Amino acid sequence: MIRMIVQLYRLWPDPKLLVRMWLLSAILAVLQGLLLGLLIPILRALLQPSPDFEAAAPWLIAGAAGLVVYVVLTVLATPIGFAASMKLAVQLRHHLMSHVTTLPLGWFTAARKGEFVRTVTNVTGVLSQLTVTVGAPAITGVLVPATIVGVTFMVDWRLALVLLVTIPVSLFALRRSRRTVDEVSADMEIAANEVAGRAIEFGQAQPVLRAAGHGTTGSVRMRDALADHRLRYRRGLKRMLFPDLSYSGVVMIGFIAAVVLGVQLLLAGTISMADTIALLVLAVRFLEPLGGMIDHASGLGAMDYLARRVEAVLHTPSLPHNPRPVRRLERTDIAFNDVTFSYSDKPVLTNVTFECPHGSTTALVGPSGSGKTTVTRLIARFFDADAGSVSVGGTDVRDIDHNVLMNDIAIVFQEVYLFDATIEENLRLARPDATEDELAEAARAARLDEVVARLPHGWKTRVGEAGAQLSGGERQRVSIARAFLKKARIVLIDEAASALDPENERAIGEAIAGLARDPERTVIVIAHRPSTLAAADRVVALDRGEVAEVGSPEALRKSGGIYARLYNQYERARSWHIKRA
Repeated sequence: MIRMIVQLYRLWPDPKLLVRMWLLSAILAVLQGLLLGLLIPILRALLQPSPDFEAAAPWLIAGAAGLVVYVVLTVLATPIGFAASMKLAVQLRHHLMSHVTTLPLGWFTAARKGEFVRTVTNVTGVLSQLTVTVGAPAITGVLVPATIVGVTFMVDWRLALVLLVTIPVSLFALRRSRRTVDEVSADMEIAANEVAGRAIEFGQAQPVLRAAGHGTTGSVRMRDALADHRLRYRRGLKRMLFPDLSYSGVVMIGFIAAVVLGVQLLLAGTISMADTIALLVLAVRFLEPLGGMIDHASGLGAMDYLARRVEAVLHTPSLPHNPRPVRRLERTDIAFNDVTFSYSDKPVLTNVTFECPHGSTTALVGPSGSGKTTVTRLIARFFDADAGSVSVGGTDVRDIDHNVLMNDIAIVFQEVYLFDATIEENLRLARPDATEDELAEAARAARLDEVVARLPHGWKTRVGEAGAQLSGGERQRVSIARAFLKKARIVLIDEAASALDPENERAIGEAIAGLARDPERTVIVIAHRPSTLAAADRVVALDRGEVAEVGSPEALRKSGGIYARLYNQYERARSWHIKRA
């Protein structure tokens, strides 16, 4: 119990609300035990051949006053608990979101995305609710019996000792039950995460599923995930049965032992009838909250597991930051110096060295898996190099203030994600304070104005979830327009013209050329199509994570190396498509 309280205290960035709630629960629990303890002097005064009401009066008055205080605090505790649950959930979500923005993007694998969504939306809410609905009764379940034991010691140490021994033994049994619940919760969470992932897939893959006739039933993987979830749930219920019965048995044995001892002491004349009645009432009240703890075992186990789920995210190390970072970049030349990088144990880049001068446009080429995209991610510091250094403006990116670095970088991803908002709102992500003239200028430069002109509501047209209402080329134009609007001095473009129709390919190529014309802007573009390579004044060819060749496009086309082979392959494929057309 103490370990869990410490764990929860450390989990929330501002635990004052938790402390107030726990303190209120503790006061109520102790007050309840003390009020029950007043039965002893009251019954001693009243259960006599001649009841002494005068002796009982002070204790009755104290009990009435204590009862009023208890009722008032109980009434206050309910709304405080509900408010605390909501506030704690909001606070924990903000804490998680704030921390996640500092993590390397390599952390966001497909599996972790599903886990993170569940952690933020579900785990934090359930944990905050359990902290109130289970945490407070758990405090009561321990402190009420403990207070009763203290009161009982004032009457008869032997009865008190029986009750005292019952508490640690029962809590040990409860711990076993909690451990089982914890294991079952972890097992269930695996199944729940799989179901969540398959549900996301079910929504995203609707066109494919409907075309295959599985629009309503889902994929085989989804049906298997649901079946596995049911199996794990039934197995978990069976596993929790024995520990729950064991705990109830321990508490009941302690209660029976206390009753038997009390009767024996009464028959032996060691304690009076009044004390026996009072102690039996205390023993019953001792049993009730302690025995009720088993009802919260699953909640306590779930709290422990959910708290560790949140901790797993919060304890994920952030990208290290220089305590005295560089806050201004005078120039935007980019240099890789003997860079090595791996995803887990899979090497992606090995001893990569090259330079992109300030104001230049560099094309990264190479076969799939050669490390081109990783190069751009290292420049934007989505990850840190395992060895070597990546520098911008002569400064290692690890020593540059992250906001300064990202303010100077615009990224055009291969797969552009747009929010379910208007085109204007998606474009303003780059500069929320941009004027209408600046929006129009950026749209013209990216050839986005042609798209806006033919949409039914122009700038106010909603693009749908992930930009589904726009074609791939149109989404790319929005992304490039963002780069123009942001006026970033470094632009990283990842296969922007891949799999586009000729019209969009030509428009994207012209837009990239427009970006490259700015002598103050350094552009790195991953591509192999002539339309996107036309603006490049130098090429870096990668092969199996190593630099194979560096030079101008003209020189490398004549060299017969990797760039020449990729260029010729594309030209042959294009000629074949033209003939087929």
